[in-house]
Amino acid sequence: MRTSPHWDPAQYLRHSGHRARPFRDLLAQIPSLPAEPGRPPRIADLGCGPGNVTVLLFDRWPDAHITGLDSSADMLAEARPLAGPTTGGGRLDFRTADALGWRPDERYDLIVSNAALQWMPGHADAFPAWLAALRPGGTLAFQLPGNFGAPSHTLLRDLCAAPHWRDRLADALRSPASALDPLDYLDRLTALGCDADVWETTYVQVLTGDDPVLDWTKGTALRPVLTALADDPDARERFLAEYAALLREAYPPAAYGTAFPFRRIFAVARKPG
Repeated sequence: MRTSPHWDPAQYLRHSGHRARPFRDLLAQIPSLPAEPGRPPRIADLGCGPGNVTVLLFDRWPDAHITGLDSSADMLAEARPLAGPTTGGGRLDFRTADALGWRPDERYDLIVSNAALQWMPGHADAFPAWLAALRPGGTLAFQLPGNFGAPSHTLLRDLCAAPHWRDRLADALRSPASALDPLDYLDRLTALGCDADVWETTYVQVLTGDDPVLDWTKGTALRPVLTALADDPDARERFLAEYAALLREAYPPAAYGTAFPFRRIFAVARKPG
């Protein structure tokens, strides 16, 4: 039976620069918000994690009232020290919420999500409710990994399904179908009446250190496995050793570091004004 992964904010933030770059690229494509004079923009960040990219929203909208929402108590504990008034006259707060079940009780100018929707099977079915919470002219914008066919993920799925692990781990991982293809997002969003821009980018990330791809996955893709093996440290270490050996072969180091291509999918959908 699949359980929610236990998150480790410190591990996740070890690669915060690479993880934040796609969010910056997403923000650059978001159009002007329908905020009125005297009314600051109202923004929600779905799956805000430790809040490290949530605060980047203030670079674009310094006076905004921004709420970060996440279901992980550990991530929110890391984020909450960031809460409060901002130097630009804005305000930041955080709430516990399951994004799929979230039904906003106020109107927003922007609902944004960074690398979170892939953890939510069926997230596209929530688009109507999220769009309904936007003011006319408001925007729904998100980015999520689209690299489930990469060796980092296929090797992980194969190892979990191996005879000596499948009894414990065969059901640990989420389905690769949790992230839709770009065209599917375009079809969904335009069918809801939005003016949508959808694209994909592959970032050839250069990672450094020992077993750097393993270190990256410890913050994200490996979380369900680490959670499932949390009560058996010896099994956990055996699994990590096997997976690390596979990753070293798939992603050999070079003089400059280890190249780790990472595909991401982006969507910016503007509600009719």
